[in-house]
Amino acid sequence: MSFPHYIYPATQQAAEQCGNYILQILREKLARERKATLAISGGTTPRPMFEYMAKARFDWSGVHIFWVDERAVPPDSPQSNYRLAAETLIRPANIPDENVHRIEAELPPEEAAAKYRDELARFFGLAAGAKPEFDVIHRGIGPDGHTASLFPGEPLIDDRENLVAAVWVEKMKQWRITMLPGVLLAARETAMLVCGADKGEPVKIIFEGSLDPMKYPAQALAREGRSSVWFFDADAGKLIAA
Repeated sequence: MSFPHYIYPATQQAAEQCGNYILQILREKLARERKATLAISGGTTPRPMFEYMAKARFDWSGVHIFWVDERAVPPDSPQSNYRLAAETLIRPANIPDENVHRIEAELPPEEAAAKYRDELARFFGLAAGAKPEFDVIHRGIGPDGHTASLFPGEPLIDDRENLVAAVWVEKMKQWRITMLPGVLLAARETAMLVCGADKGEPVKIIFEGSLDPMKYPAQALAREGRSSVWFFDADAGKLIAA
């Protein structure tokens, strides 16, 4: 199985092109309506993309920012996905505070998940059982094939009904709060930024391997989503370059 994808020589180029793709989707939405929605991920890979987007000539006043997932840490923690985005995108781009919908991960995990679930329902005006439809969600994958905070073996990989959950990640010995597959799959567009040599093998399996989402959670989300475009550096895309 193949997905729309682009391979660039270096991480910076992949990050910039993924950023351009996201900005174009947001521009098109804002040309039609007053608001656009973007959910972003954390980790180390998106830093150059956020920095690039912050410098772009773009009016962020109508864009509402959400998070795909968050570590159960305060917002000023070096591990915080919010902190990364605040330092590299939100503050440099002067995104209005009222447009920033962070996960309050300093709270007990179940409480943080419930508050975030309520925030999604409020903002999107969701009826019971409905899913928010983000204009674009940015995600990545880990060397183990995880995406969002859905790690291999996580039972919630099969959950298509609920919006958000607190999950214990045994590998990291850490609680996280994450959007669930039903929300991720409902996005109108998904931009996948994947860089680094340690991503080469899982990328090959996600693209070409037998379906085994319990082992490679990103695989199911890639194959079921409405529309996803992948941006790789040469190291991450090396095994599918041919």
